[in-house]
Amino acid sequence: MKASLTVFFEDPFWVGVFERIEDGKLSVCKVTFGAEPKDYEVWDYILHHYYELVFSPAIETEIRQAADNPKRRSRNARKQLENTGIGTKSQQALQRQREEMKTERRQISREEREAEAQRRFVMKQEKKKEKRRGH
Repeated sequence: MKASLTVFFEDPFWVGVFERIEDGKLSVCKVTFGAEPKDYEVWDYILHHYYELVFSPAIETEIRQAADNPKRRSRNARKQLENTGIGTKSQQALQRQREEMKTERRQISREEREAEAQRRFVMKQEKKKEKRRGH
């Protein structure tokens, strides 16, 4: 398992993208921080809220094994610090998660609407019966 967090500025907020690779599958979660978070705030967030995060459905991805050369590791670390934004696989995973949440929200609102219509219908029927009964 490999996990990484990328924090970047996405106008007007600071955003963190958690990427988790497990068994060759990538899943992503996006968190909005608001103001620029300090290192200790990010660390505190990871410690207290990581298990509450809702990750996107897993996407198949290839994992490249990096060489254990210290110079290469240093170069890669520098590249990661310079790299802004999130990778396209991560963006796709986030988009998929958004779409799933959207369909889920639509289904819930449809069910609520139908339940409300049913409740009104039942109330109308009861009112009709009351009127027929007389006083």
